[in-house]
Amino acid sequence: MNRFVTCFSALLVPCMALAQVPGPPADPPRIPVTTTATPEIQQFQKIEDSWDDAVNRRDQYGLENVLSPLFLDVSGSGDITTRNQQLAFIIATDDKSLHLEQKVVAVRMLGDTAVANGTYVLHHHGNSGQVDEKGVFTHVFERAHNSWLCVNSQRTVLREDGGKSKKQSSAEFPFHIPIFGKSDKSSQ
Repeated sequence: MNRFVTCFSALLVPCMALAQVPGPPADPPRIPVTTTATPEIQQFQKIEDSWDDAVNRRDQYGLENVLSPLFLDVSGSGDITTRNQQLAFIIATDDKSLHLEQKVVAVRMLGDTAVANGTYVLHHHGNSGQVDEKGVFTHVFERAHNSWLCVNSQRTVLREDGGKSKKQSSAEFPFHIPIFGKSDKSSQ
């Protein structure tokens, strides 16, 4: 009988201890969200805003705080520039109308790397006067010293149709096979 009580006690005590361990915490009550932007989008929008401000104010140091020393930029026209070239351009530009506005649409976090996609409008003086270049961007960021620095920027200019419609085909059918022309149908 002693063995039975000892074995029973040996099994009962750990079970009682496990019963007292708290389970996973209950989910806090959900608060209605007033924005659809994720915390990552908001975080990288602030970085993009700092970039915009630095370009718009011609602030060399502000731009240095956003761009990595390894930064490469591929512009919408295909020009490739480095961070130092970007900084030199900001300092030396005579274009007083230069204005940049970027809006983050999506962010993908990949550990210490983040990829931000969005839209931009670059207002500047072109060969034929003032230009509003509209397009999309992809910025690759690297986490360095508890902040994010852009290491790569790729811009693509959106084509503007200017209200022109596509040329209508003169073919009878949507798919025209040149072997079977109208002359072949009439001879049969």
